[in-house]
Amino acid sequence: MDIKQLIGETTYYDKKLALETKRPKSWCKSISAFANCFGGKLVFGVADDDELVGLANAEEDAEKISEAIKIYLNPIPDVKLSFQKDGAKTFIIVEVMKGQQTPYYYDGDGQLVAFMRIGNESVPATPSQLRELVLRGSGESYDSLKSRYDFSDMSFTKLKSVYKKRTGNTFDDTDYESFGLVDENGNLTNAGALLADESPVRHSRLFCTRWNGLTKASGIVDALDDKEYSGSLVTLLQSGTEFIRNNSKKAWRKVDDGRIDMPDYPERAVLEGLVNALIHRSYTDIGSEVHIDMFDDRIEIYSPGGMVSGISLKGKDMLKIPSKRRNPILADIFSRLKYMERRGSGFKKILADYEEQVEFDETKMPVFEADYDDFTLTLYNLNYVANYLAETNGVEDGTQDGTQGGTQGGTQGGTQENIQTQIFDMIKENEKISTSDIAIKLGISVRTVKRRIKQMPNVSYIGSGYSGHWEIEK
Repeated sequence: MDIKQLIGETTYYDKKLALETKRPKSWCKSISAFANCFGGKLVFGVADDDELVGLANAEEDAEKISEAIKIYLNPIPDVKLSFQKDGAKTFIIVEVMKGQQTPYYYDGDGQLVAFMRIGNESVPATPSQLRELVLRGSGESYDSLKSRYDFSDMSFTKLKSVYKKRTGNTFDDTDYESFGLVDENGNLTNAGALLADESPVRHSRLFCTRWNGLTKASGIVDALDDKEYSGSLVTLLQSGTEFIRNNSKKAWRKVDDGRIDMPDYPERAVLEGLVNALIHRSYTDIGSEVHIDMFDDRIEIYSPGGMVSGISLKGKDMLKIPSKRRNPILADIFSRLKYMERRGSGFKKILADYEEQVEFDETKMPVFEADYDDFTLTLYNLNYVANYLAETNGVEDGTQDGTQGGTQGGTQGGTQENIQTQIFDMIKENEKISTSDIAIKLGISVRTVKRRIKQMPNVSYIGSGYSGHWEIEK
């Protein structure tokens, strides 16, 4: 590997100008962080400004590094030391593998600290992160652990009724243990506590807000509706989907053989998004709850705890993200309830559900964002442009092709040739302009914009979503 590829500081790489034997924490914390997170490489011999300086006594330094890792890291992580040459300069690369016996602590200077890799920094783990590391290292999950509540104090009428309704089967007393709600000794597990009718887990709550506008502070009236839900996870799921349904619209239009529904948000995508937030969230993060924030143009579903692997989703192909379950018992139960599938295809279903909608275009692609601590799913309102035009112009949908107010599309946008000319000029001026922005500027629907563009053979969209752009063939 070319040493120049490792000179920047990223989540997976760190650099040091020289080995500081008297300040081992200055670099051992990176070893701890890499082992606790995704693995990584620490390069010795590179300055802060990325100048390739090299080491004067690389072999001697390598021995000291090996010895320091044995002394200051507990347990000792799996590392590989190698030398890299750049002309006459020699560098040491310490490759740290992702650890299986987490947490890996820096044990020195009277301190015992587990570090995490956040961005390009190695920082002390938060209490929640430390609990997650302990669970990972022990091979256990939060939902499988014995809770501090008594099974005899709990009721599960909601779970039983939904199970009967969705599967046709009766929930028997033997199912408590087989489902993982109690352990082999009859003790209530955390999964059982989360699924009890009156769940005693205080931070298992759902906060829902319908904000007035596009932000959380859009005017005199900040919120149009808000609810706080508690109880069984099944109740939270049903209440959350109902809140979204009550605060969104479902348009439709007639066709020859019936009608086509045009919901603001596809029901399956909403269900998958909320199931993911409730089931895969981190329950070790005390004081954090799942949030649903609805705006005019989108829904943001937030849950504590990022991807189980800790990876960032930035730049990743969402169809190729491997499925890992933080709470396998909860995931199994919701699979039995037919709210989700065991093979973990939630991301794919959300994307597919959107792409099947009549009003979908590339700017409405759902967005998944995650780091080690947080996960946010953004679902865009498929009818936002149409709703915006109807509300601002005071008209209703008139024609079959979706233009506003009958002949409004003709008077605002002009003739078909004129509309295409205006679209062409907008794309020529801004290759990143979205079909939604074009529709708003012309006073027509997104469907009309897309149909007009299809009639323009010299205009094509390269890529997908926000990362794509328009190209005009000459």
